[in-house]
Amino acid sequence: MSTPTNATDEVAIITTNHGQMVVEFWSDVAPATVENFKKLARQGFYDGTAFHRVIRGFMIQGGDPLTKDASNESRWGTGDPGYKIKAEFNERKHVRGVLSMARAQNPDSAGCQFFVCHGEAAFLDRQYTAFGKLCGGDDTLEKIATTPCRAAGERSPSRPIQRVNVESIKIVPRASIA
Repeated sequence: MSTPTNATDEVAIITTNHGQMVVEFWSDVAPATVENFKKLARQGFYDGTAFHRVIRGFMIQGGDPLTKDASNESRWGTGDPGYKIKAEFNERKHVRGVLSMARAQNPDSAGCQFFVCHGEAAFLDRQYTAFGKLCGGDDTLEKIATTPCRAAGERSPSRPIQRVNVESIKIVPRASIA
């Protein structure tokens, strides 16, 4: 039987058209969520998606497979991998740089969409599954979070005017980025 990967052994490198962000995982508090994210990243699931929802001072949201096709824009934010995962709410705080799972009203409705906090969002604590934190690329987070946005449907301006592309998300040994 294989031993689960320790949170400190691997990181995700999120490469965007605005730069890279490096994320360390919190397998100790959200093991199934971390493994789901890693599995999708290794499959190339996130490659070519976009950060489709950006709210300065709050968060940047991505991971929707529907964002690979501009003709699906009216449905962006609703895509999933074909399954849902159980929430792993924990005591980690939603502060700048925290990686967390996006979901619908049902707590167990997350699948692939995620967000990175741009500011403190204490109202999300113990309501959303926080499963990692940036350990590099805060400048890229800032560039994405401050990109000009327009209204998307009935929402306030949160759709980037210029596409914020996720070129790839790679899972690599932490030692390889040192």
